[in-house]
Amino acid sequence: MYKAGLASTQAAYEDAFDTLFATLAALEERLSTRRFLVGGQLTEADVRLFPTLVRFDAVYHTHFKCNLHRLIDYPNLWGYARDLYQRPGFGDTTDFVQIKRHYYQTQDWINPARIVPKGPYVNWLSPHDRDRFPGTT
Repeated sequence: MYKAGLASTQAAYEDAFDTLFATLAALEERLSTRRFLVGGQLTEADVRLFPTLVRFDAVYHTHFKCNLHRLIDYPNLWGYARDLYQRPGFGDTTDFVQIKRHYYQTQDWINPARIVPKGPYVNWLSPHDRDRFPGTT
């Protein structure tokens, strides 16, 4: 996201953009056959990916111009993100208002007016079906 969002040339932006969405497609495919990144158990890899996913639709999609797809457009990745969010230590420590305020109000070279968008509304508490995979519930 940062390579695309902070790119200083069109070519650098497009290269980073293409790499980002190729990675999201690979994650979508991987998560179609397993509950977590490494299999049936939550690992550090999942913990490290979560902040990126939780910020994607709220910030990266618009603010960093990473707008080919939204997180919610990837059924497996979106279910995975909600699965994590609904676990103790994930959603209960996530503050979307603060996340958006930070990005939109501190990066005035991207957003000189420092306007924080009201949307998008995303229901992180909607049911997911990730428990269809064996492993930690």
